[in-house]
Amino acid sequence: MTATLRPYLNAVRATLQAALCLENFSSQVVERHNKPEVEVRSSKELLLQPVIISRNEKEKVLIEGSINSVRVSIAVKQADEIEKILCHKFMRFMMMRAENFFILRRKPVEGYDISFLITNFHTEQMYKHKLVDFVIHFMEEIDKEISEMKLSVNARARIVAEEFLKNVSGTLYVKLVFI
Repeated sequence: MTATLRPYLNAVRATLQAALCLENFSSQVVERHNKPEVEVRSSKELLLQPVIISRNEKEKVLIEGSINSVRVSIAVKQADEIEKILCHKFMRFMMMRAENFFILRRKPVEGYDISFLITNFHTEQMYKHKLVDFVIHFMEEIDKEISEMKLSVNARARIVAEEFLKNVSGTLYVKLVFI
């Protein structure tokens, strides 16, 4: 792991641990409803200040907290067009399977690539430190996955280009011989 990634992940970990002090809180507007306040935004007094932790201008995490939920939005590093396409396709693949990941949102917050929603019910059913570990592990692995996919695409493109050039040069040679 690089020297700049460790402090970034430590800051995200510490902020998530502080933000995950959630409790069951029914709606103040509708009786017997318990909606994530970070999504509904019905009462300003129940929302915490959003925190943005940024490694650079392209890589950042937005942590929005409330009394009964936390929304974590992640912007993944995308250096070029290939990485943008791969990131978009990979995130779309993940979000289509959001029901398998209990805390994954189907639609990310605008300006971010992927979002997680952790409610008080999640923290009651699962260990808080494991939820934090999952988010941190996801952040560590997503860069590796996209880099591996990019290498695979480049290797495949090189093989296809070589085969194409073999066929093109072979046809040119045949045409030149018969002329």
